[in-house]
Amino acid sequence: MRELVERTIEDGAGLRRRVTVNQAESPLAWLAARGHVCARQLEAGERLRADYEMAALGPRVTMRWDAASAARLPGGMPERLDPSLAQIAARRRFDGATTAAGAGLADILWRVVCAGEGLGPAEKALGWPSRAGKLVLCFALDRVADFYGIR
Repeated sequence: MRELVERTIEDGAGLRRRVTVNQAESPLAWLAARGHVCARQLEAGERLRADYEMAALGPRVTMRWDAASAARLPGGMPERLDPSLAQIAARRRFDGATTAAGAGLADILWRVVCAGEGLGPAEKALGWPSRAGKLVLCFALDRVADFYGIR
Protein backbone atom coordinates (compact mmCIF):
# COMPACT_ATOMS: atom_id res chain seq x y z
CA MET A 1 0.00 0.00 0.00
CA ARG A 2 1.30 3.47 -0.88
CA GLU A 3 0.43 6.67 0.99
CA LEU A 4 2.31 9.36 -0.97
CA VAL A 5 2.46 12.83 0.57
CA GLU A 6 4.34 15.97 -0.51
CA ARG A 7 6.46 17.43 2.30
CA THR A 8 8.92 20.32 2.62
CA ILE A 9 12.11 19.39 4.47
CA GLU A 10 14.71 21.84 5.73
CA ASP A 11 18.28 20.66 6.09
CA GLY A 12 20.72 21.98 8.69
CA ALA A 13 22.07 24.64 6.29
CA GLY A 14 18.65 26.28 5.96
CA LEU A 15 17.92 24.93 2.48
CA ARG A 16 14.37 23.76 1.83
CA ARG A 17 13.35 21.11 -0.62
CA ARG A 18 10.11 19.36 -1.54
CA VAL A 19 10.09 15.61 -1.26
CA THR A 20 7.48 12.93 -1.83
CA VAL A 21 7.28 10.53 1.10
CA ASN A 22 5.54 7.18 1.22
CA GLN A 23 4.08 7.24 4.72
CA ALA A 24 3.56 3.49 4.66
CA GLU A 25 7.36 2.98 4.53
CA SER A 26 8.40 4.99 7.59
CA PRO A 27 7.41 3.74 11.04
CA LEU A 28 7.61 7.32 12.30
CA ALA A 29 5.29 8.63 9.58
CA TRP A 30 2.94 5.73 10.30
CA LEU A 31 2.84 6.75 13.97
CA ALA A 32 2.24 10.41 13.01
CA ALA A 33 -0.57 9.51 10.61
CA ARG A 34 -2.35 7.77 13.47
CA GLY A 35 -1.81 10.58 16.00
CA HIS A 36 0.79 8.82 18.14
CA VAL A 37 3.48 11.48 17.55
CA CYS A 38 2.86 15.19 17.03
CA ALA A 39 4.03 17.28 14.06
CA ARG A 40 6.98 18.66 16.09
CA GLN A 41 8.18 15.15 16.90
CA LEU A 42 7.72 14.04 13.29
CA GLU A 43 9.78 16.97 12.02
CA ALA A 44 12.51 16.23 14.57
CA GLY A 45 12.61 12.61 13.45
CA GLU A 46 12.71 13.59 9.78
CA ARG A 47 15.58 15.99 10.43
CA LEU A 48 17.48 13.33 12.34
CA ARG A 49 16.94 10.84 9.50
CA ALA A 50 18.01 13.45 6.93
CA ASP A 51 21.23 14.05 8.87
CA TYR A 52 21.76 10.30 9.16
CA GLU A 53 21.35 9.93 5.39
CA MET A 54 23.48 13.01 4.58
CA ALA A 55 26.25 11.77 6.87
CA ALA A 56 26.13 8.42 5.03
CA LEU A 57 26.07 6.50 8.30
CA GLY A 58 24.09 3.61 6.87
CA PRO A 59 25.74 0.45 5.61
CA ARG A 60 27.16 0.53 2.07
CA VAL A 61 26.44 -2.22 -0.40
CA THR A 62 28.87 -1.07 -3.09
CA MET A 63 31.75 1.33 -3.50
CA ARG A 64 31.06 5.07 -3.85
CA TRP A 65 31.82 6.25 -7.37
CA ASP A 66 30.83 9.93 -7.05
CA ALA A 67 33.58 12.44 -7.83
CA ALA A 68 34.66 15.16 -5.44
CA SER A 69 33.61 18.69 -6.42
CA ALA A 70 36.45 21.08 -7.30
CA ALA A 71 34.39 24.20 -8.20
CA ARG A 72 35.77 27.22 -6.32
CA LEU A 73 35.13 30.94 -6.29
CA PRO A 74 37.95 33.54 -6.50
CA GLY A 75 39.91 33.51 -3.28
CA GLY A 76 39.71 29.73 -2.90
CA MET A 77 36.27 29.65 -1.24
CA PRO A 78 34.07 26.74 -2.28
CA GLU A 79 31.20 27.65 -4.60
CA ARG A 80 28.84 25.77 -2.33
CA LEU A 81 29.31 23.56 0.66
CA ASP A 82 31.65 20.76 -0.40
CA PRO A 83 29.91 17.36 -0.23
CA SER A 84 32.46 16.07 2.25
CA LEU A 85 32.01 19.16 4.45
CA ALA A 86 28.23 18.76 4.28
CA GLN A 87 28.66 15.14 5.30
CA ILE A 88 30.85 16.12 8.26
CA ALA A 89 28.37 18.81 9.34
CA ALA A 90 25.50 16.31 9.12
CA ARG A 91 27.49 13.81 11.19
CA ARG A 92 28.08 16.46 13.87
CA ARG A 93 24.37 17.35 13.95
CA PHE A 94 23.41 13.67 14.13
CA ASP A 95 25.87 13.02 16.95
CA GLY A 96 24.69 16.15 18.79
CA ALA A 97 21.04 15.16 18.44
CA THR A 98 21.58 11.61 19.69
CA THR A 99 23.69 12.92 22.56
CA ALA A 100 20.92 15.38 23.43
CA ALA A 101 18.42 12.51 23.42
CA GLY A 102 20.50 10.61 25.94
CA ALA A 103 22.14 7.20 26.08
CA GLY A 104 19.00 5.23 26.93
CA LEU A 105 16.86 7.01 24.35
CA ALA A 106 19.27 7.04 21.40
CA ASP A 107 18.79 3.29 20.83
CA ILE A 108 15.07 3.51 20.07
CA LEU A 109 15.66 6.66 17.99
CA TRP A 110 18.17 4.94 15.77
CA ARG A 111 16.12 1.78 15.37
CA VAL A 112 12.80 3.45 14.50
CA VAL A 113 13.85 6.71 12.81
CA CYS A 114 17.09 5.81 11.04
CA ALA A 115 16.89 2.05 10.49
CA GLY A 116 13.14 2.08 9.78
CA GLU A 117 12.42 -0.69 12.27
CA GLY A 118 8.89 -0.95 13.62
CA LEU A 119 8.15 -0.30 17.28
CA GLY A 120 7.33 -3.93 18.05
CA PRO A 121 10.59 -5.38 16.72
CA ALA A 122 12.57 -2.50 18.30
CA GLU A 123 11.00 -3.14 21.72
CA LYS A 124 11.74 -6.84 21.40
CA ALA A 125 15.37 -6.25 20.34
CA LEU A 126 15.89 -3.89 23.27
CA GLY A 127 14.21 -6.27 25.71
CA TRP A 128 11.46 -3.78 26.59
CA PRO A 129 7.83 -4.57 27.43
CA SER A 130 5.16 -3.99 24.77
CA ARG A 131 4.04 -0.39 24.29
CA ALA A 132 7.03 1.03 26.20
CA GLY A 133 8.78 1.99 22.96
CA LYS A 134 6.21 4.58 21.90
CA LEU A 135 6.52 6.49 25.18
CA VAL A 136 10.32 6.39 25.16
CA LEU A 137 10.41 7.34 21.46
CA CYS A 138 8.23 10.40 22.15
CA PHE A 139 10.59 11.50 24.96
CA ALA A 140 13.57 11.06 22.65
CA LEU A 141 11.91 12.97 19.80
CA ASP A 142 11.07 15.85 22.15
CA ARG A 143 14.73 16.12 23.14
CA VAL A 144 15.82 15.96 19.50
CA ALA A 145 13.28 18.69 18.63
CA ASP A 146 14.79 20.85 21.38
CA PHE A 147 18.26 20.21 19.97
CA TYR A 148 17.20 21.26 16.45
CA GLY A 149 15.26 24.25 17.83
CA ILE A 150 11.92 23.07 16.46
CA ARG A 151 8.96 24.83 18.07
